[in-house]
Order: sequence, then C-alpha cells, then structure tokens
Amino acid sequence: MSNKNFNVEEIAGGVPVKMWTKGVPVEDAAREQLANAARLPVVFKHIAAMPDVHLGIGATVGSVIPTLKAIIPAAVGVDIGCGMMAAKTTLRAEDLPDNLAGLRSAIEQAVPHGSAPRQRGRAPGRDPGGWENPPEAVDQAWATLVDDFNALCEKYPRLEKTNNRKHLGTLGSGNHFIEVCLDEAGFVWFMLHSGSRGVGNAIGTLFIDLAKKDAERHQKNLPDMDLAYFEEGAQYFGDYVRGVSWAQKFAMRNREVMMANVIAAARTIIRKPFESHVEAVNCHHNYVQQERHFGEDVFVTRKGAVSARRGEMGIIPGSMGARSYIVRGLGNPESFESCSHGAGRVMSRTQAKKQFTLADQAKATAGVECRKDAGVVDEIPMAYKDIDAVMAAQKDLVEVVHTLKQVVCVKG
Repeated sequence: MSNKNFNVEEIAGGVPVKMWTKGVPVEDAAREQLANAARLPVVFKHIAAMPDVHLGIGATVGSVIPTLKAIIPAAVGVDIGCGMMAAKTTLRAEDLPDNLAGLRSAIEQAVPHGSAPRQRGRAPGRDPGGWENPPEAVDQAWATLVDDFNALCEKYPRLEKTNNRKHLGTLGSGNHFIEVCLDEAGFVWFMLHSGSRGVGNAIGTLFIDLAKKDAERHQKNLPDMDLAYFEEGAQYFGDYVRGVSWAQKFAMRNREVMMANVIAAARTIIRKPFESHVEAVNCHHNYVQQERHFGEDVFVTRKGAVSARRGEMGIIPGSMGARSYIVRGLGNPESFESCSHGAGRVMSRTQAKKQFTLADQAKATAGVECRKDAGVVDEIPMAYKDIDAVMAAQKDLVEVVHTLKQVVCVKG
C-alpha cells in the first residue's frame, strides 16, 4: 500500500509499520524485526521506519517506536545518547594547510580514541580509549553530572566501576569519528559522532538484563526477549528513566568536550584566527524521551533516528568518504517528527572485511586524510547504503541546509 512518500505495511496482530524506504533496499530480517516490535501491546499508533533501517538487536536500527506508559530498554540500546555534533567556522578551504596529515595528528592527540592504549594522556591497558588523568575541562563537565550519577550508583553499585569520568571527552571506536569537512560554499566545519561510552553501555546492559528478568515472569509471549519492556509503575521503570536520561546528558557533554578539544587542536595547526560555532548542532540519534503525538503523551524511542520537528536542525552523516548533510526538520507527524541518522549499513562488518580489500578502501577514501589500514575496511563506504538514495527517500521529513564533504577523518 502506498501513501505519500512512505509505504504502509500492515502487521497481523500489531500496529502498522510506515516505511520511508522508497528506492532503498531493506533486508528481510529487518522487516521481521519491525513486525515483532509492532506486535507489542505497548506500541502506540504505528512504527516509523527510516530509509537507513537495518537489522539491530531486538529493534531495528533506523526505527522510531512510540510506546504508551512503557519503554523498551533494548530498543534504546547500549550506546545511549549516541549522536552527532557539528560546528561551522569562519575558515575557508584555502585556509587549511596543503598537507592535512598534521591536522589529523593534532586531533588524534587531543582526543583519546580507539580501543588500544595510547601514549601520554591516554589510559593504561585496562582502560582503553580513555584519559589517564582527565584534564580540567573534563572535570568541569563531570561536575555537572556527578551528583545524579552518585545517586544512581547508590542503588546500582556496579556502575561505580565503569569508565565514567575517564571516558568523558573521548571518542570510542567502531563507526564513531571526528571529521574536518567543507560545505557547498567552501566553509570549514568540524563534525563528530559519539555517545555515552562505557558508562552508557553499562547502564543500558544493566537495565536490559533487568527487563528480561521481569519479562520471564510477566511477558511470557514476547516475540523476542530483546523486546522486553518496563511499564510505568514497575519496579525498575523510574530508575531506568533516570539512568537513561543521565546517560543522554553524559553523551551531550561528551561531544561538547571533544569539540572544544578538536577546535583547540586545530588552532595549533591553522595559524589564521577563526571563529567556531558560527552554526552548531548537537543531536542524539539513540535515545528515548517523552513527547506528545496524535493527542497522546508517549515515550518515543529513536534507535538510529533523529528528531526533526519543524525548524529543528539535525545532522545526517554519510559513510567514510561520502557526503553528509546538515538538515532542517519539516515536522512530519507521520514519522513522529523524525528522520534518518545516517546512511545505514547494507552488510555486516565481517562481510565487509571479507568482500573488500585495502586497495578498495584507499580508492573509496581518495582525497581524504584518514586511516587506510585493515582496521577500518569494515567502515568502507560500500558497506553502507547510498546516502543520496537515503536523502531522496525522506524528502518529506527534512530539507537540506548544508552539504558537507570530509577532508580529514579520524576513526577509533
């Protein structure tokens, strides 16, 4: 059934799934996962599938799931508050050095990243990718978070042992990145992608396990145990809301600290004085919050999706070597005022490593100062959907404000 710019798939025993996937491939396993979520009794109205939708754990990445008086922890996931930040500067392309290797190196030194222990300022082997001695800016950001975190730890002491403060202002690995980009007018942008790091993972894992234990007693007919949910009034519901809200604040602060360090590092390489944050966006794409839609107050879980209220700014990154977009939301009610969070994978990391070579990676990232080794072949652009097709499929969700192309890319 076709309706406007989305297709509607009716689900037996569940709510419909509205799919903004015209011209974009969707794997059968992802469709099945969407149908499973649509059959949950707490899901409200319909599920919205974004054009980057693909198989996830429990719930599909690239889905918007509204629930009435309940939240599905595994739909939010373990990278709670993962998202993007971008800042436009007054620099232009000609202000960048001819050789960008020094700029990339400066950024890599300024922001702990990856999963291997690093030199000065990095963590010892058991705390990879973090600070050994967090700088003052991290301590200042942590001061805004620590009281609520301590209150959470009083009830769940295992969270105290996480890499919380030491991961604040750090990138991580996988598909997390820092980029220097040029927009359509030649202005320089800094852009990065990360979330709540180890502490967010611990909070997500803790409550997903608790939800599954609850489900063994109260939700025996779940189509997938990863869809176990907490209802309002349940034992852990309030604690989960507090935990996930805290992790989302941590993720936001994490990106802010990194961005400040990236810009400071750039000033050591680029001698021309410049202003940053001429335009700035900081948005989650893995999170849950309470919103009002179709006359009801509901919890909206965006798992790999971005809020796109009318006039709201967002970021839709392409893959390594592809274009990215700064967008403005159109406030489409049918998508619960949401859009995609990126291009979306078309193959697993393992499959990408088997299918593509180092030569393929070098060719796909020609002109970009970035890693071109075996450790990032799984992030090759061909492992992702075509970002242009993704954007065309959601033309009724957002309008493009800026088109960015990276010239430097730092991967964990």
